[in-house]
Amino acid sequence: MLRKIIKYFSLADAIIWCSSVVLILLSYFIFRGSDALSLTASLIGVTALLLCAKGHPAGQVLVIIFSFIYAVISYSFSYYGEMLTYLGMSMPMAVLALISWIKNPYEKGKAEVRVNRLPVREIPLFLALTVGVTVIFYFILAFLGTANLFPSTLSVTTSFAAVYLTFRRSPYYAVAYALNDLVLILLWSLASIENTEYLTVVFCFVAFLVNDLYGFISWRKMEKRQSGGH
Repeated sequence: MLRKIIKYFSLADAIIWCSSVVLILLSYFIFRGSDALSLTASLIGVTALLLCAKGHPAGQVLVIIFSFIYAVISYSFSYYGEMLTYLGMSMPMAVLALISWIKNPYEKGKAEVRVNRLPVREIPLFLALTVGVTVIFYFILAFLGTANLFPSTLSVTTSFAAVYLTFRRSPYYAVAYALNDLVLILLWSLASIENTEYLTVVFCFVAFLVNDLYGFISWRKMEKRQSGGH
């Protein structure tokens, strides 16, 4: 079993995951983090991203767990946009993505999703839905008195784009998540001005950014391999 797991992951996978875990643990102890929930979410998150980068459906299971924990953390700093986004959008979409990934394996009996290319005719719908969700959430977040309203709204935009593209099995889901990571690095940097313990969350999303960029590269390689390229 252990040999099979070791064989499944490449050296690059191991380096990315181990580096991410070390960064998260160092930031937690250096900045005297006392919130075990943030640490738990971070470790689950980087593991989820590695599995998603491999196109493994188990990654979506961890995304569902991460979404719930992250929503609780966001609520603690009045980031209601993040809380609503992950509970009301990211988590349900991760469930749909899990179903989609299971139903569309690259090969029967293999734990690798078949990469999909988004049809050109679908792009206007994707953009319209993204804009519509952004506008709706802006007014909801403003009504709730969400901290740092503009970047919080931008986080909704990038999150929706990411979960939609994940559901549709597009390699560009990772690009959308990378953009979301940049927004979240800004959001939690602002939060850390008031409470330095939130610096652990900042470094969490720095690790996520690296993982998402790696995920995009990995999915493009998968796409080429699945289409018969070398």
